[in-house]
Amino acid sequence: MNKKKMMNTEEFINAIKTVVVNGSIESMHETLNRPPGKKPVQDLVELSDWFNKLNDENKRMLLKVIKQSVEMSVFSFLCILDGVTAIEDDQIKGRLTLHYEKNNIKKLLNDSNEEYLHNLFR
Repeated sequence: MNKKKMMNTEEFINAIKTVVVNGSIESMHETLNRPPGKKPVQDLVELSDWFNKLNDENKRMLLKVIKQSVEMSVFSFLCILDGVTAIEDDQIKGRLTLHYEKNNIKKLLNDSNEEYLHNLFR
């Protein structure tokens, strides 16, 4: 029987960096170069026209802004999952839990007794 190990928090964060962060940046870069579809959304066409008129240095700087924005968004979301940023106004706050489940085994990924996800991300 081939028994695979459970994903841990470091592997989860690495997957988020690859799939969400890098994937979003690459996707946005491709969209700016050439919007997808036979009839792309007008906003994307306008952004693409503008982007493609930029010189290489300005394109590079814009891509850095996109990267920082994506990373900040993911970091903020992980802070919410870790419970260090509140999303409710009540005095008594709930707790979000993130579990990875495989082969009927559950692993808590945002265990408050372990390293915070947002710290691992940075």
